[in-house]
Amino acid sequence: MQLEKPKLFGDSKSLIGVMAVLAIALMIHLAFLYQDYRSFIHKPFYFTTAKVLSQSTKNKHGRSYEVLKLHSKEGWTFYTVTYQKKSFQNSQVRLEIFPNVTITFWGYLGTFFVKSRIGQIMPVSQGFKEYLLQEVASQHENKALASFYNAIFFATPLDASLRQKVSMLGISHLVALSGFHLGILWGMIYGIGFWFYRFFQQRYFPYRYALLDVGVVSMAFLAAYLWFVDFPPSLVRSFAMVLTGWFMLLLGMELLSFTFLLTVVAVLMALFPSLMVSLSFWLSVAGVFYIFLVLQYAKSLHKMVITLIVIPLGIFVLMLPIVHAVFGITTAYQLLSPLLSLAFIPFYPAVIFLHLVGMGGLLDSGLAWLFDFPHGGTEYLLPFWALGLYVAMSIGAIWNRWLFGATLGTAMLYALYLFII
Repeated sequence: MQLEKPKLFGDSKSLIGVMAVLAIALMIHLAFLYQDYRSFIHKPFYFTTAKVLSQSTKNKHGRSYEVLKLHSKEGWTFYTVTYQKKSFQNSQVRLEIFPNVTITFWGYLGTFFVKSRIGQIMPVSQGFKEYLLQEVASQHENKALASFYNAIFFATPLDASLRQKVSMLGISHLVALSGFHLGILWGMIYGIGFWFYRFFQQRYFPYRYALLDVGVVSMAFLAAYLWFVDFPPSLVRSFAMVLTGWFMLLLGMELLSFTFLLTVVAVLMALFPSLMVSLSFWLSVAGVFYIFLVLQYAKSLHKMVITLIVIPLGIFVLMLPIVHAVFGITTAYQLLSPLLSLAFIPFYPAVIFLHLVGMGGLLDSGLAWLFDFPHGGTEYLLPFWALGLYVAMSIGAIWNRWLFGATLGTAMLYALYLFII
């Protein structure tokens, strides 16, 4: 008889106590940030230096202008417009911004729009990251494909011409760095490290614990990678879960639990309140939630069936109402998403290796065909009230099998409505 692993919290009182402490910490953190926000919006102007994250051209009343997304040295992410007809890509700007009360507190925490006057335009210093971006791009003749690889490696913005195609294929989660990518990287690093470690462990230090030694190296690498790609919110959540999960494995505690997910999310929000308004963060949390929910009710099945069929199809169907409450574009090509998600597992390490040996363009013709494949599309946005009911059912499904069946059935009917009716 196998002993049950100890839970993260011994009883509900311990969980409630920890959540209360984290809620108080969040409120205190938000209070300080609100004071900063009040000070910011009442300044008539503010000089800052910011890196240009993306640039797009818009037209209004017969006049074109450039929309810039910027990240300032203070940590703000904001949009502004300019009528200067030049490329701001790979640049940083010295600019004067004009805050006002139209900027909300939640916008201040996330992304807001502010009028500005751009002064000096400077090229971004060519550091190691810029060198790697250029090295990856140099292996591709197609600019859009170069942006695809830089997006999945370094969390850079995706080329505008490719963004809609990715959405039509239902693979936005494969392009935006998330726990999926971090899980693959963990498997690569830990797997390779364990192979070398095992050889020396058997000969020189059989008393050592591989999960601890190789895990430390793997976590250090993932932490450095997180810093290197500028802490994307979904990746921050993923790293916190991997780190906490590793500790729990070392302690022999229960890992796949909703309490674990809730605790990680609560700790992250207390530390980084801006995650509260991060769409990518909440989508990644929803993805993990539905993985746990599917595993809870499918654990009696064979592991191969769960890995290859239940999880890909289950997550695709259960996430449809969540995704379509935010992104309305719908095409039949999105039905390929579960297969493409499975194919991405060997694809990701393979293309990392190909780029390391200078053969990154080897699969370009196949990718170009895939991205040219989808066309058309219709906008179907799920009403907010329907999303609220679906989320409530999903949470209730944690404790009730019938509610899980109702949640899954609702998602399947919604899929039928989207792709057939």
